[in-house]
Amino acid sequence: MAEWRGTDAVGRSHSWGDERLSLLSAVGTALTDREVMQHALDQAVSELGGLAGLVHWSCGPAGSRTLRLVLASGLPLAALGGWEEIRQDEAPLAPARAVRDGRFIWLPAASGEAPGAGENARAGETTGAGEAPGAGETARAASGSLPAATTVASVPLTGPEGPVGALSVLTGPREPTPEQAAFLDAVGRWAERRLSRSGVGVGDCDEYPWWQRRPGGSVVQQSLDAVKAGSWEWGIHTGEMRWDRAGLTLLGLPGGYERRIESWLNLIHPEDMPRVMAATEKSLRERSGYEAEYRVRRPDGTTGWVQSRAHLELDANGEPVRMLGKVWDTTESRMARESVGQALRYMSDAFFAVNRDWRITFLNVEAERLVGLAGEVLGRPLWEGPAGTVPELEDRCRRAAADGRPTGFDIQWPTDDRWYHIRLVSVPDGLTAYLADVTERRTQAARRAEAERVGAEQAARISELGNALAEAVTTQDVVQVMAGQVLPPFGASGLLMLWLEGGRLNVVGSVGYPRAFLSRVDGVPAFGGYRLLNEVLGSRRPRFISSTEEYEQLFPDLTGNPAIARKNAWAVLPLIASGNAIGTCTVSFDRPRRLSADERTLLTALSGMAAQALARARLYDTEHARAQALQRGLLPRVLPSPAALTPAVRYLPASSGTDIGGDWYDVIPLSAERVALVIGDVMGHGLAEAATMGRLRTAVHTLANLELPPEEVLAHLNEVVSDLGDDSFATCLYAVYDPITGYCSLARAGHPPPLIVRPDGSVECLEPTPDPPLGAGEPPFSTVDLRLPDGSLLVMYTDGLVESAARDIDTGIAECTQVLTSEYGRLLTCPPPRPRSSGRRAGGRHGADHDRLDRLCDLLVGAMLPTKRLTADDTALLIARLHGLASGNTAGWPLPEDPVAAGLARTHVREQLEAWGLDELVVTTELLASELVANVVRHAKGPTRLRLIRGRSLICEVSDASATTPRIRRAAETDEGGRGLQLVSALSQRWGTRYTAEGKCIWTEQPIAWTGAPP
Repeated sequence: MAEWRGTDAVGRSHSWGDERLSLLSAVGTALTDREVMQHALDQAVSELGGLAGLVHWSCGPAGSRTLRLVLASGLPLAALGGWEEIRQDEAPLAPARAVRDGRFIWLPAASGEAPGAGENARAGETTGAGEAPGAGETARAASGSLPAATTVASVPLTGPEGPVGALSVLTGPREPTPEQAAFLDAVGRWAERRLSRSGVGVGDCDEYPWWQRRPGGSVVQQSLDAVKAGSWEWGIHTGEMRWDRAGLTLLGLPGGYERRIESWLNLIHPEDMPRVMAATEKSLRERSGYEAEYRVRRPDGTTGWVQSRAHLELDANGEPVRMLGKVWDTTESRMARESVGQALRYMSDAFFAVNRDWRITFLNVEAERLVGLAGEVLGRPLWEGPAGTVPELEDRCRRAAADGRPTGFDIQWPTDDRWYHIRLVSVPDGLTAYLADVTERRTQAARRAEAERVGAEQAARISELGNALAEAVTTQDVVQVMAGQVLPPFGASGLLMLWLEGGRLNVVGSVGYPRAFLSRVDGVPAFGGYRLLNEVLGSRRPRFISSTEEYEQLFPDLTGNPAIARKNAWAVLPLIASGNAIGTCTVSFDRPRRLSADERTLLTALSGMAAQALARARLYDTEHARAQALQRGLLPRVLPSPAALTPAVRYLPASSGTDIGGDWYDVIPLSAERVALVIGDVMGHGLAEAATMGRLRTAVHTLANLELPPEEVLAHLNEVVSDLGDDSFATCLYAVYDPITGYCSLARAGHPPPLIVRPDGSVECLEPTPDPPLGAGEPPFSTVDLRLPDGSLLVMYTDGLVESAARDIDTGIAECTQVLTSEYGRLLTCPPPRPRSSGRRAGGRHGADHDRLDRLCDLLVGAMLPTKRLTADDTALLIARLHGLASGNTAGWPLPEDPVAAGLARTHVREQLEAWGLDELVVTTELLASELVANVVRHAKGPTRLRLIRGRSLICEVSDASATTPRIRRAAETDEGGRGLQLVSALSQRWGTRYTAEGKCIWTEQPIAWTGAPP
């Protein structure tokens, strides 16, 4: 940041800053008081190289007054509201502190703590302590959308009874110099004198300075009205041009104007048209921002100056599609600039201005002595005169114009060989230069400034690196932080970090090194493999090598390595953590470089911070790898693909935090082609929650195999969670789909509702409120029975998909529903993507379904969880397409309650299997049915019913009204019975019993050798 060389009270020579104050007094006679205050604010912002300026006014009784924003310059609209009112007795903001303490204050915009070491810019006074609790919330609200490193410098505006307001400048992270602080104080004192002449005092809460008072509207709205700013949007391909209400008022356009680009072009003054079009073409060509100041001829016949700025919106191919911008009235400031020229003419410091073509447009009397007589040089290029012979002046001027930020430096002028401090300020029409003679003080000031600069830069680098390393989690994060924070300030091009493990140095990260060199140093022995690294590691002292020649002289056995590494200077630093050498860090340069003592000290300090962060990151990497392995082991490796549905799943661990979560999912085949789908979430993160998830998943499998209905499954899971302790909770959604009836029975314990996508593309959300989470409620749990058409989708998910800090769960479910509605139809019509090798791919219709469902999972996750957004919770997603079983694949018959039922059952089986073309299964199925019916006749009670189901396997079911469960037992040689179930187990692929509303059902499954797709 450029420094202002201010005058002191002992009578030193006046600086150009004093001339600025004199200029403010001069132009004040021609402008209104409000305009003069605006000019003073602009001068303060320009001098401090600031982002924006503010003036606050105090109202209310002493001790509890509120500071109200009465004037703003350059503050974004999104941040304006946070500064409109500040309670001076509790807000940790610079304006409130300046009024409360009656002195200069410098603080961050979003914190009550002082930057850096916490020293005030004046007299070393601390400004960051003693803030009221809760004040940080006010500070954060006030910071709005400002950059994170924004700071505020404020001075009080004092009246007869004490401070009545504050003048503030929002600037960057660097602390204002004492000279800049003095200038801001001087502007504040000048404002106090002007206000005192106007008779302004402290009024009640409804009063503002008379120069700011306006009828109606808030202070924010008054500030926006005073700026006279509007917004516009130009569709580049369509030619449509839209203005907001403020823009229409500014340009004098009626509400029903033709929304075309031609409407705007017709307003531009013909003399300014070439310049405006050139700026537009440059923006479109270079994909850069647009800026122009020009005159407009309004329909009512008036003419005024406006300035417009805009940015481009590009499509996926990088082509511009829209230009969005702001426009504001600069007529008054243009007139003020013209009157300022008269005052600048006779100021004691040299001043000249050039346009964008670097032709001289103005110079005062003092500047004529340095640049040339006005009659000879006006209109001519600056570089044709003495300025062209000043080393680096042209390059610095061009950089200042391109950057758009004020800059200052010392130069020796060739016409009188004296040293001048030149300050360059970019303006819309070109560049202005102020030259103050600093010959006598240059040497001393330069030495002092250099010492301050070095100290400030070192402190800033250490602070920035410490903050960045504190946020680094993994070893790669540490490497990236070191590369971003250390290499640029030193002009380095390479970074190599090695970790000592198992007696060898292994590469954990590098930047700027070729693979051939990394292969030479990766895994070398810690002692005896690479002498330079071994010496640094053994002595725990850094080595600094300034050239290749020095390297080869010190280490002749390593000749050739610099050429392979493509480096010519090195700083090899040991990494010491907790008293142990854990590795090395090498900072290297493309060219020979001799580091100064200060640079060596700084690098050594930075390596110590990097060592601590790297040791911590290695522990995290190890722990995280174990946690991920545990997470993968607890979730299903492969999902089954039953005939009743086609599943697709996604699991996304949280992208922030270090613990694993407790989300899980499962698909469990049941008897009679039914399928259970379950998804759950153990509340919390960590190994304990993951272990709980594993226990619940195992319990669900056990309960599902017992063929329990959903509400009973949740009741048993509730007991499991309750036994874990009062602080253990989990949500669960358990559903059972029957492809024969088309019914899906669901029970929810605190879990988000599923989404149902019907074959026509309509999406339905299950609305009823769920039962309490597992561990927080008591049975019974309610069950919802839904009849779902064949081809419907059942979408089950955890709250991580739809809920976040920025989005409540209802909004998330609505967004998820919208995504499914918009993407489902298109997904069905597009060809399926190329199958990915997953180790489980059903053929035919189910294979294509699985591909489409995989694509739908990707679309849904991509829309709900953008990759750049950090998520604090795990996310599980399970989508299943339901396949109903055609009615021709089931057959059932009632049986009498006597021994003839077994023969009748065999007859039904034989006839039905012959009709289905399953003759090879007739004998086996007759025997199974006969044994099951005989068991019912002997041990149970009617009514008895036989049912056959033809799916991917042949299922034979015999149901009765008894609740007695048959069990296999070992029969003795003399027993007449007890061998029926052994025969059933031997003849069937699997068999079991499930309870029904009327009693029980015994079922068997036999494989079917399908030559094509199952029916």
